[in-house]
Amino acid sequence: MASIQLGDYIVIQRQKYTKLQKFGSLDATATLGKEHLELKSLLDQPYGSTFKMCVKESKVGKRGAQRQHRLELCTENELRSIRDVLNISSSGADNRDISDNGEAQALKSADIEQLREECNESSKIIEKLVENSKTFHTRTEYSQDKYLLKKEKKYFEFVQIRQPSIRLMADIFHRQDADKIMGIRVDTLSQIISYSGVSGFGSYLLYESGTNGLLPAAMLNSMGAGTEATLVHMHPGNVPQKQALLALKLPLEQQQRCISVNLYSVLREFYQGDKPEPKTEALTEAKTAASNKETAELVSPTDDSDTNTEEQSDNIEPSSKKVKLDESSNSNKSGPLRWQLENKRAVALMNAKFDSLVMAAKEHPSNILQALLPLLKPSRPIVIFSTCKELLQETFMELKTTGKVTNLHVTSNWMRMYQILPNRSHPEVNMSGNSGYLLTGYTLK
Repeated sequence: MASIQLGDYIVIQRQKYTKLQKFGSLDATATLGKEHLELKSLLDQPYGSTFKMCVKESKVGKRGAQRQHRLELCTENELRSIRDVLNISSSGADNRDISDNGEAQALKSADIEQLREECNESSKIIEKLVENSKTFHTRTEYSQDKYLLKKEKKYFEFVQIRQPSIRLMADIFHRQDADKIMGIRVDTLSQIISYSGVSGFGSYLLYESGTNGLLPAAMLNSMGAGTEATLVHMHPGNVPQKQALLALKLPLEQQQRCISVNLYSVLREFYQGDKPEPKTEALTEAKTAASNKETAELVSPTDDSDTNTEEQSDNIEPSSKKVKLDESSNSNKSGPLRWQLENKRAVALMNAKFDSLVMAAKEHPSNILQALLPLLKPSRPIVIFSTCKELLQETFMELKTTGKVTNLHVTSNWMRMYQILPNRSHPEVNMSGNSGYLLTGYTLK
């Protein structure tokens, strides 16, 4: 079992709640609601360990009482069921005589806060709440369990430290801010990986315009360590999003098989070569004007003339996303920059062609797809994700007309989570209704 080290990303789990956190230094802290956790005691402890939150100090701020906790490694014996700890033996036949008037609990809010300050164990707090409840012992056993679970969730003092995985990060990102990963749910992510046919052999092409590094991390994870597979990760900005990729803590050789390049600069180098870009005011004005156009003027792979290629590659570079090529081409006397080396590696793979294409685009995928489609070998899968069904329908008809892709399908996933308990199995009340749409197919020669 791997141990927790400085610089690692960790997943802090408190009951069903999970949070991704970077353990960057010994002074690092994590926030869970009003609870602040000191993380220094995690160092060198194995992943999967459970820690007890021990109150160090309390402060009253604008958001109420905020508690500072230190973490102490605990044993499995401390993690017992609340019902077992409290030794509850009696329950009522039904709840018909219970009224929710707010007078069932004899303890006041100030008394409960004082109790939290004095007691480090949630079981003792809940025991006091049960003792001072006028209706607890008249509730049914099922109603008692719901009451205990609700109180345990509020006063639970244990956290588990888990190693980040694709599933954990997909769930965390989707719950915290689904827009940051384009609303890709874990079931949709699994469909993308499955349709793309990613394995430990071959080379794969990915274009994504913002998934917090989740898609490249999932594809690289599927390739595995110590394999021959390579991934070219194209993105529209100067710097790729890699949080999920860094959180996985993959071996260095596996990370190096992911080549992250700017879409516009690598396409220009692929069709135009290493020709220096003239620095003129006219060219700058032309690029600024081109940035206001749609990406319909993406570089066409059928053009052979250098002049046409230069003009088209200029037109696909929005000024807001343009890599700073001018300064580096002149000022870099000591050697090529990293992005230039990555471009050369990507171009070599583009010339050899890819075994699969995956796209997750916030913009209309059609024009980018037309530029990337010739880079695929025949009989290879394409997978396009979009949050908008209409965009994929338009792309579907275009591909159908050109005859370059066969077996086209537009699909949508819907995953329903269930609570599985004795005599209480039912769908969860809150579910996400939609996780985008997929367009899949296979290239023709």
